[in-house]
Amino acid sequence: MLLGFKTELKLNNQQRTAVRKHCGVARHAWNWGLALTKQILDHNNALPDSKIKFPSAIDLHKWLVALVKSENEWYYECSKSTPQQALMALRESWKRCFNKTAGVPKFKKKGKRDSFTLEGTVKILGSNKIQVPCIGVLKTYERLPQVLTKSVTISRQADRWFISFRFDVEAQKSKYTDVVGVDLGVKTLATLSTGEVIPGAKSYKRYEAKLSRMQWLNRHKVIGSNNWRKASVEIARLHRKIANIRKDTLHQTTTLLAKNHGTIVIEDLNVSGMMANQRLSKAIADMSFFEFRRQLTYKCKLYGSNLVVVDRWFPSSKTCSNCGTKKETLTLDERVFHCNRCGFVIDRDLNAAINLSKAVS
Repeated sequence: MLLGFKTELKLNNQQRTAVRKHCGVARHAWNWGLALTKQILDHNNALPDSKIKFPSAIDLHKWLVALVKSENEWYYECSKSTPQQALMALRESWKRCFNKTAGVPKFKKKGKRDSFTLEGTVKILGSNKIQVPCIGVLKTYERLPQVLTKSVTISRQADRWFISFRFDVEAQKSKYTDVVGVDLGVKTLATLSTGEVIPGAKSYKRYEAKLSRMQWLNRHKVIGSNNWRKASVEIARLHRKIANIRKDTLHQTTTLLAKNHGTIVIEDLNVSGMMANQRLSKAIADMSFFEFRRQLTYKCKLYGSNLVVVDRWFPSSKTCSNCGTKKETLTLDERVFHCNRCGFVIDRDLNAAINLSKAVS
């Protein structure tokens, strides 16, 4: 199976200029291709009798070379794979849009989510050096896995640059056969059927006041000025810190579950529907339920454990884990489950986790 690796780069000024140029080329190719494809779609909608075939990534690159590269010489200062990969990513975005699994692609803006992909001769030299096309040898702060890879993606977060790539690994076999139910919540990230409670990071809630203060101070600065740039970098750094704390908690939790249990049972949560609740949307986003499931999915494959996703309509919270009696209604305020039939009293989240573990037995 494919596993991703991402680490920070240690760049000098010349290399920083080079990666910024590549980001500019990738962004220009994306925006040019997006504008062209939107014109084709508008033409096809206005004149259905004379439709133009929607271009593939290869067609877009041929037109880019003929129409754009010849007029913009700075394209030749960067790797030829950068605009190719940008147009391939654009075609995939349109494919997801046509399949109604994502929205319409958007134009990219300088300084926001800067990234580009390089493909070709990629070599890992030693423990912390990697050679990429056109830019040369790049240093990293941590050791790199000694693997073979054909492409890398370089991206920017605040004022730091990161490199990521994928490589093949062999899936392990789990030595555990037990079943554990995991109930995700807002107060605590996860409650296990074994009684263990894993608290959430709640990093946004911790730094919300500081972030709001920094954004408030930056509201009247002149856009493009030095003070505005400095403040924007500070805000981006705080956003990165909030995201890193959340990711660290999720990685530790999902690795612990996938490594130490044979079968993990979770509920198929309707996260987009839950986010519609204005009172809970901020707390739900801070817990990042979708990212929890995504990490748990690939880590279960990696460590040989089994992931079972129960239907979202399964009454895990309303059912008594002792006698199996189902309640008709259960409000969010009731944090302790009381069974009217057998008198069983248990924490609401623990009761749901136990019912999830019993769902596969």
